[in-house]
Amino acid sequence: MKSLVLAEKPSVAKEIARVLGCNQKQKSYMEGPKYIVTWALGHLVTLAEPEEYDPKYKTWNLEDLPLLPPKMNLKVMKETSHQYKAVAQLCKRQDVSELIIATDAGREGELVARWIMELVRWRKPFKRLWISSQTDKAIRDGFNQLKPGKDYDHLYASAVCRAEADWLIGLNVTRALTTKYNAQLAAGRVQTPTLSMMMEREDEIGKFVSQPYWNVLADFGTFSAIWREQEQHDGRLWDKDAAETIKARLQGTAKVDKLRTSEKQEPHPQAYDLTELQRDANKRLGFSAKQTSNVLQKLYEQHKLVTYPRTDSRYLSSDMTATLKGRLESVAVGPYQPLARKLLRAPLPITKRIVDDSKVTDHHAIIPTDQFVNLAALSNDERRLYDLIVRRFIALFYGPYRYDETSVVLAVGKDRLYAKGKTEKDKGWKEVYQSASQAYSMDEDEEEEDGGEAKADRQPAQLLPPMTAGQALPVRQAKLRELRTLPPARYTEATLLTQMEKYGLGTPATRADIIEKLLSTDTITRSQNKLMPTGKGKQLVELVVRELRSPELTAKWEQELERISKGKGNPAAFMAGIRAQAAKWVSEVIAETKEYKPHNLTHSRCPECAKPLLEVKGKRGKSLVCSDRDCGYRRAAEPTLSNKRCPQCHKKMEIRDGKAGKFAQCKPCQFIEMLGDKQGGRANKRENQKLIEQYSDKAPLGNSLADKLKAAMEKQSGK
Repeated sequence: MKSLVLAEKPSVAKEIARVLGCNQKQKSYMEGPKYIVTWALGHLVTLAEPEEYDPKYKTWNLEDLPLLPPKMNLKVMKETSHQYKAVAQLCKRQDVSELIIATDAGREGELVARWIMELVRWRKPFKRLWISSQTDKAIRDGFNQLKPGKDYDHLYASAVCRAEADWLIGLNVTRALTTKYNAQLAAGRVQTPTLSMMMEREDEIGKFVSQPYWNVLADFGTFSAIWREQEQHDGRLWDKDAAETIKARLQGTAKVDKLRTSEKQEPHPQAYDLTELQRDANKRLGFSAKQTSNVLQKLYEQHKLVTYPRTDSRYLSSDMTATLKGRLESVAVGPYQPLARKLLRAPLPITKRIVDDSKVTDHHAIIPTDQFVNLAALSNDERRLYDLIVRRFIALFYGPYRYDETSVVLAVGKDRLYAKGKTEKDKGWKEVYQSASQAYSMDEDEEEEDGGEAKADRQPAQLLPPMTAGQALPVRQAKLRELRTLPPARYTEATLLTQMEKYGLGTPATRADIIEKLLSTDTITRSQNKLMPTGKGKQLVELVVRELRSPELTAKWEQELERISKGKGNPAAFMAGIRAQAAKWVSEVIAETKEYKPHNLTHSRCPECAKPLLEVKGKRGKSLVCSDRDCGYRRAAEPTLSNKRCPQCHKKMEIRDGKAGKFAQCKPCQFIEMLGDKQGGRANKRENQKLIEQYSDKAPLGNSLADKLKAAMEKQSGK
């Protein structure tokens, strides 16, 4: 008898099959003496669509809401149905005695496998492969320590609740908003409170009134000091005349009133979880959260260089301690060699900041594997992200960054001036980042993105000269520095991820997709790494029911899903609450009296129903879409001019999309040339007219090409 192994992706299945000795390759599986390895393609099974409960739901009508099927049905996804059929056939084989779930070790991975098992009516025994890396050793060890499948029933229950809750809330509220306001308005359990947080920040920025303030500085030649009313004062003066008066007093000699030197230290940063890595990659590499997830998945699956990505823990488990030296030896290549070798000469300092079983969830932190590293085999993005992970891992075993901080208070009459200086004693973990192009500072992790005043008032790092209490120092010059209060900063993906994590919105595995969904539905936009709501997003927040905007409610749901996954929650009670909430919110949307005004209306009219056209951004550029959803008219937006010149009138040509592909068109004389044409020649008159009629979305032009050409020539000659 054989075991059927179900992986989540073909690439993972291929590696598992190789390790298990499954050398007989078939179209949809690989077979060996003891195992048959097959795969899903992500999800093969999903929740049924509304029209599959009743055909009337194909049409969106407000009176049909809320949609609350008594039992949620499953269906095979059409685009991957061929693979589902193959898996189903393997499940029916008489020589298969058990199933081994080898999908991703997490909530979604469990759902992928269990929904397939439910549709094929799997009744035989099943086990769970639970591994945190894709190396050969990890796979072999995992198969030697398979877990009983029933151990993960609670995780499956949590996954089902999450999927059904998203369906019931998202579908009902989205249909209610879209049909009521005749516009594509999407809402969701996580995306709506995330959008609401961004809108609150935008309101704060809009209401903010910048005010000037002044600092008074004293220059002592080798260092400078700032005037403060008292030690805890931030040095800001709101009245320029008062600042000028203080400046005038700071003349002559200052006396060292207080002098204090204290040793300070910064411990090494902790290992990465997914959210922290996405934050860091956004700040230091400019990666979006989704880009980080995609690159990280390749490092995990394809190159096998890092451990499981979708983790929310920043600690390692005690059973990993013996593997840490081996991992350091594996990464001791290229620029990491001297850094790692320095550690390998002595026992590694393992502290609670690195290893703590009580703080490891389903998966430990993201660290390198013991796989051999060939840096040349990595793409540029993979190399840069891997660099972050390796340096953070090496830094775990370096000592704290230690320095002496000297603070001095200088007296000029009754006024007090304050200065700080720093003397480095031991670079500690910062040595790991000295050779990196992305310098690292713990201050960056701790800075708040809620304004800029405190940051602006910080004095630059300076070296203080040797001083003694009572010493007199001449004030070379007193000067004013005028600054302005700054509004709260707009969210970057890094700071938005921080807020989502703080309020429990989504999971490390889903937050990147939530941000991308908001971008793709034109509810937020990205500009120079800053995220902000669009006109559509601003109105959507106003139209959505107040409760759904609240991050606290969504966080409460997420906490309950976590309790369910640990066997402490009640799935039936949770779903009953979700259904009641969906029904309540639909009724609130129906009763709402506010209006929606599309922010992207154009002056163009629909040629079919004469209603205004909307300008919509898509993957292929901008389109013009009828504002009436029932009409369905759509065409490409007006093209922009290219640098390509018309061979007849020499004016710039427009690039358009047609039925047969891209083409260049000269608007004045209507000359058309297909792009990518090998001959690249001119079309003759008959061919040109055919192309005009084929590609133009207007009626055929009345004037002939000759008339157009003649008019153009007369214009050029000045007639």
